[in-house]
Amino acid sequence: MIFKRYEWQLLLRIFVLFALLCGAAYAIISRFYVYSIALAPFIIYVIVSIMQQYTKIHQEVQEFAEAALYRDFSRHYAIQSAPANVQILRKGFNEINTTFKTINRERETQYHYLQKILELVGTGIISYEQETGEVAWINESFKNLISIPYLKSIHSLEKRNDELYWEIIKLKSGGSKVVTLIKDQQKVKLQLMASVLRSEDKIYKLVAFQNVSDAMDESESNAWSKLLNVMTHEIMNSVAPISSLADTLKNRLKRPDIANSPVSHDLEDLELGIDTIKRRSEGLLKFTESYRSLNKITKLELQQVSVYDLFENLNTLMLPTLEKKNIELDIILRDINMTIDVDVNLLEQVLINLLVNAIEAVKDQPEPMISLSAEVQSNKTLLKISDNGTGMSAELMEKIFIPFFSTRKTGSGIGLSLCKQIMLMHKGNIQVQSTEGVGTTFILQLN
Repeated sequence: MIFKRYEWQLLLRIFVLFALLCGAAYAIISRFYVYSIALAPFIIYVIVSIMQQYTKIHQEVQEFAEAALYRDFSRHYAIQSAPANVQILRKGFNEINTTFKTINRERETQYHYLQKILELVGTGIISYEQETGEVAWINESFKNLISIPYLKSIHSLEKRNDELYWEIIKLKSGGSKVVTLIKDQQKVKLQLMASVLRSEDKIYKLVAFQNVSDAMDESESNAWSKLLNVMTHEIMNSVAPISSLADTLKNRLKRPDIANSPVSHDLEDLELGIDTIKRRSEGLLKFTESYRSLNKITKLELQQVSVYDLFENLNTLMLPTLEKKNIELDIILRDINMTIDVDVNLLEQVLINLLVNAIEAVKDQPEPMISLSAEVQSNKTLLKISDNGTGMSAELMEKIFIPFFSTRKTGSGIGLSLCKQIMLMHKGNIQVQSTEGVGTTFILQLN
């Protein structure tokens, strides 16, 4: 009805204007100039009336366009109080505003939903503008991984971690790189993945940080296990017959008819060689047998254990050795009610191995000291065994968890490998911090 009334009003004004112009033209032709002059004000009034209508429409459109330019869709246009020719526009403006507000609400809801999801994931994410380096968004996982509460520009990261900063800058879209980060004095391996997106004529680089330390340790452990299985099988198959044959030959040389023969003196070197073959083959067999202790653990018997009781049992067990070598064991436990869910027998074996290594490291120190401590950090329980021994080089720290690697002549190289396997079975990890001439700390991390 509004639209039809406005159309009829417009047609009526046009018809009146046409009639007045026709009347004025007829009066001029008929030389009734007085009548033409009398009609002039009415003609001007109708023209001005039509112009005012379209000026009002233009003004309404201009105001709406200006509001749209500044993305202000909150205004509601009154329809009933507006002139008939503007009501149709205002109704359309209100519908457009309602549509845009609905779209904005949906986009805002999706944005907050996506933001919540990204906050909950364990992957660290940062987005920054490539040209200026200004950070657009980071999630809590990134802040926790990098230990940075706030980052305004990606270039600010250079002062905190120069190596990580350049790895991020050099990483191309679709690329991936594993970097090592020191966090809380522990090595953390992060996989970096990058992507580039364009928004409002700006190019943003999105980088994801995934902690892959546990996954890589587990993969490495599985790879060693498969390799050592093959080695064990081949060594056992090859060495066992050699050892048996050497034993048979040695026994034959000891037979009375050979031992008392004229050539017995010449056979001494032969017997010595056979004895060497037997001894070395037995050594190889013992070597492969030691691997079985590394591979025989398949199931955990978890139970809740008091850390205080665990440390007291270790102290009682190791006290005679410590007193004999004049080594002081310092136990630090801030919360005596702390408990952990572990296989107590296997965890004790890990701690005993580490304490034995610590005793070996400090035995020649003037004031030997070992500390055993426990704390909760980032919802993870950390058990630490520290000593003031000779420490290790960075190169040595990279090798100590490799099966059969040992720095001691009498060591089998199984202890630390076994410790690592036990910790991985507990869904935890073992790390080492060491400074040459200062000491070493082993950290057992339990989730």
